[in-house]
Amino acid sequence: MSAGQDALPALLAACARRDRTAFAELYRASSPKLYGVALRILRREDWAEEVLQECYVSIWAHAPDYRAALAAPMTWMTSIVRNRCLDWLRRPSAETPDEDGTIADRQPSPNPGPLEELERAKDAQALARCLGVLDAGQRQAIALAFFDGLSHGDIARHLRAPLGTVKTWVRRGLLRLKDCLDAAH
Repeated sequence: MSAGQDALPALLAACARRDRTAFAELYRASSPKLYGVALRILRREDWAEEVLQECYVSIWAHAPDYRAALAAPMTWMTSIVRNRCLDWLRRPSAETPDEDGTIADRQPSPNPGPLEELERAKDAQALARCLGVLDAGQRQAIALAFFDGLSHGDIARHLRAPLGTVKTWVRRGLLRLKDCLDAAH
């Protein structure tokens, strides 16, 4: 065992006390071996580097949990790297090279395009204008039903109006809204 390996228990103990200098020294002493482990499992340098970075974050976070009686420091850290590498290989979406951008071009954007945004804005304006032509009771009942998700009974209690009246407001208001929106298009 080298001098660097002999210092690992003390460095891990210092890391548990949040000593950043000790963490930097732990990294210098152990990263070449742990990188080699990650590279052997993942077989890609970029993945090995990324996984190793995640592993050192985990080592820092879990240093207070390390127990020397259960495993040697390098064994403990190697198991973290090995497990993280296996998790990396099991992840559901493996990377696919897309040098010419054909894959990215085929994927539709989850965000609406400019035309869709314009249509939505026009629809919202038409709806606002048509809601404005409704009677106050109809407008309130429809807003409570569709924007707040209240049932007819909840609306009746909220507005302190008879249930039959609320149902009539909603039904007649929706018919007027439909006529108004049809005329707008």
